[in-house]
Amino acid sequence: MTNTQDYEFYMDKALELAKKARAKDEVPVGAVIVRDGKIIASAFNKRQNRRVATYHAEILAIEKACKKVKDFRLNGCTIFVTLEPCVMCMGAIINARIETLVFGAGINKDNTLSSKEIAERAGLNHNLKIVSGIRAKKCSMLVSEYFSQKRN
Repeated sequence: MTNTQDYEFYMDKALELAKKARAKDEVPVGAVIVRDGKIIASAFNKRQNRRVATYHAEILAIEKACKKVKDFRLNGCTIFVTLEPCVMCMGAIINARIETLVFGAGINKDNTLSSKEIAERAGLNHNLKIVSGIRAKKCSMLVSEYFSQKRN
């Protein structure tokens, strides 16, 4: 799957989930996992409401996908995430052997490793393709608006 229209379609699905997270007063992040052109799992952040540190959208989607395929290896899968994954989520993506990571908004914090840097330093025994910037403006605005409202 390398078609920009496909990427935008699945990122729109992830954005829908991120909006559900925002409606539940969660950081608005959505994740969708696709294999063979079909969504096999999706999730949004549930960390605040469930009070569990690991309940990020990516982790929850990976868990669902693993149950669906009955394996911890998600070979041939692409994960679409509205926000660049944190270190924990990158570890899960790498360990699940996901083939491609597609994210919308990047994280631009000082001293924060990018997804690409994490993948490069991890010493992977497989190639993780990373595509960034899909629907970046929409993804970024959703997160910015959420935190702006929290500050006011």
